[in-house]
Amino acid sequence: MPLYEVETDSHIIITWASDNDEASAVVADAYPSDTVIRMTKRPRDTWVISKAALGIADKTEDPCCTARDCLSKAEGDKIHAIRLYMHETGTDLEQARKAIESNMVMGW
Repeated sequence: MPLYEVETDSHIIITWASDNDEASAVVADAYPSDTVIRMTKRPRDTWVISKAALGIADKTEDPCCTARDCLSKAEGDKIHAIRLYMHETGTDLEQARKAIESNMVMGW
C-alpha cells in the first residue's frame, strides 16, 4: 500500500492508503473539521524527516556533558542540578531528572 502525505489546515498526516480517496477518508475520520490543502503520494513506503528542516541538525552539545556540568555546579545536589539542567536545556522535569540521575550513576 502506498504512503500518503496529507497536509490540512492544521496537521500533516502520514498514512498508508490504497488511493487518494482512502487517504482523504483517513483525514476525515481523524480530523473532521480539517480541510485538505495538499495530498502527495510518496515514492517509497518509508517516511524520512530531515533534522535540518526541524532545526535540530547542529546540536553539538552532548546532554551528558551538560548534565555533568550541572552536577558540578550544584556540587552534587541532585535537585539543584535538575533545576540547572532544565534551565540550561529547556527540557521538562522528567527528562532533566533522567539525565541527571543517569549521570550520577555513571559517576560524574
